[in-house]
Amino acid sequence: MAKQNTVFKDAFNRCLGLIEQTDRLPSEPELGSQLGVSRTTVRAILARLQEIGLIEWSKRRKVVLRTPAPSDRFPTEETDSLSDIIERSFMRRILAGGAEPGMQINELELAREIGTGTTSVREFLIRFSRFGLIEKRPNSHWVLKGFTPEFALELTEVREMFELRSAAAFANLPSEHPAWAELEAIATLHREILADVENRYREFSELDEKFHLLVHKASKNRFIVDFYDIIAIVFHYHYQWNKTNARQRNARALEEHLAYIEALQSHDPARIEAACRRHLKSARETLLQSIN
Repeated sequence: MAKQNTVFKDAFNRCLGLIEQTDRLPSEPELGSQLGVSRTTVRAILARLQEIGLIEWSKRRKVVLRTPAPSDRFPTEETDSLSDIIERSFMRRILAGGAEPGMQINELELAREIGTGTTSVREFLIRFSRFGLIEKRPNSHWVLKGFTPEFALELTEVREMFELRSAAAFANLPSEHPAWAELEAIATLHREILADVENRYREFSELDEKFHLLVHKASKNRFIVDFYDIIAIVFHYHYQWNKTNARQRNARALEEHLAYIEALQSHDPARIEAACRRHLKSARETLLQSIN
């Protein structure tokens, strides 16, 4: 229910945007299509809109009574984007199935599990399929082709090119850029987890994603930032495929991250490149071990 609740809150907030532009809402199927959610979620949204006095809803008639106020919205932290929710559910399903080549993914089942429309799920899967990890089959079915060592090596090769460029760009950001404060906050979190690594090492994969995305964004290159999606999915989740020595492995990665962060803060190009290469080499070895 928590997943569906997040989908509901995200779609509800987006529906408020539609209300600001009209005096009556479209039919339930049309609203579901516009918001990318199931009819059940649409009805829950309409019920809440009526409950807080935003619309008058009687069968097909949905008249807007007032303009939405900021207090009508759900807080941003409670509304993960739909693509994030679909990505997490997709990877959870793959992990539950052991990420074995040949595993089937049914977009209708996935949409039902999330509480969203099949169109949003299909769009995510099509986008994901361009990397050759999954393949479309008839009747809303997809097949996992598998994370092979060849795929991992190709991925890491591109990741290294992009990240080295992004790290160099990060060092040239002006001192007042908000990314520096964010980097310091990430460094603090690294130190906190390391201090209690025995109990908190599982928090690393999420922190890893946050840190590397911050670095990639410094490139100001839409293709690098867009490509980071596939990097994040594979590197974020491979920590969960192979749990052998996870604590030691994550502790080492946390230390490498801190050295990398200090190098970025030094603005020394040679030091940044060395720290970046050292960490990416470890990440590549870990990824290959987890696949083998």
